[in-house]
Amino acid sequence: MGRGRIRSLGAEAAHLGGLYLRLLGAQARSQGVYRVSFALDALSALLVTATEYAAFALVLPRFGALTGAHGQAWTLGEVSLLYGLAELAFVVMDLLFGGFDAPNLSQQVRSGSFSTLLLRPAPLILQVFGSDFALRRLTRIALAAAILGYGMTHVSVVWTAASVLLLLGSLLGMVAFFGGLFVIGGTLTFWTVESVEAMNVLTYGGRTLISYPMDIYGAWLRRTFTYLIPAAFLSYFPVLHLLGRSLPDGLPTAAAFLAPLVGPALLGLAFAFWRRGVHHYQGTGT
Repeated sequence: MGRGRIRSLGAEAAHLGGLYLRLLGAQARSQGVYRVSFALDALSALLVTATEYAAFALVLPRFGALTGAHGQAWTLGEVSLLYGLAELAFVVMDLLFGGFDAPNLSQQVRSGSFSTLLLRPAPLILQVFGSDFALRRLTRIALAAAILGYGMTHVSVVWTAASVLLLLGSLLGMVAFFGGLFVIGGTLTFWTVESVEAMNVLTYGGRTLISYPMDIYGAWLRRTFTYLIPAAFLSYFPVLHLLGRSLPDGLPTAAAFLAPLVGPALLGLAFAFWRRGVHHYQGTGT
């Protein structure tokens, strides 16, 4: 690849980045118009994570630990590490991929406003990314990061560069994985203008499931979210490795390092499905 081609790609990337930032700026300005409403939305978003975390953080110490099916005991710090990791990844994903969420996209398809995106002189996918950048989610991100920090400082792990990279890879893998599920759910609205409620089982339900040790669930559920839907590879296996515990079903240690591969692989497939959906999109006639 010649230097001219590289400079051209760099200029194009800079242009798209600038356009994306302008879209986010417009979102931020519109959300800042009604400050009291924005503050209440941010507070309510914060309470979602706070109440969910408090539900077990206040109860678990009374029992000492949470014991799974294999007799492994999980302390509050260890569960907080799992919960904070999953919550932080999911809320960051929700902030970035909110425009692809099925209810949001189905509303645009039903109203016909999605068709206007196709007519604008800007990349469609960039417009969707910039269509729902809800700043109220920043409060949840801050709380999730605090919970993750609490978990990291209350587990028996010697934090080295390698262990931090493993945690970061798990985080990025989950962002890509759940982002891919959002893209798939949003694409399905091209064929049905109703919200794809079944996707909530995989997105919001999947996030809730991997927020806790998977060995507390039944065998069929653990195997479904390990071998059919590879959610266990995203956070559970990396955390088990960090805690010095063996992986279930005799899986090799290498399985704990697959999150940076599993997530982007699903995201790549999701965007391929998205391109197919856009190609067959015909509008609603409104």
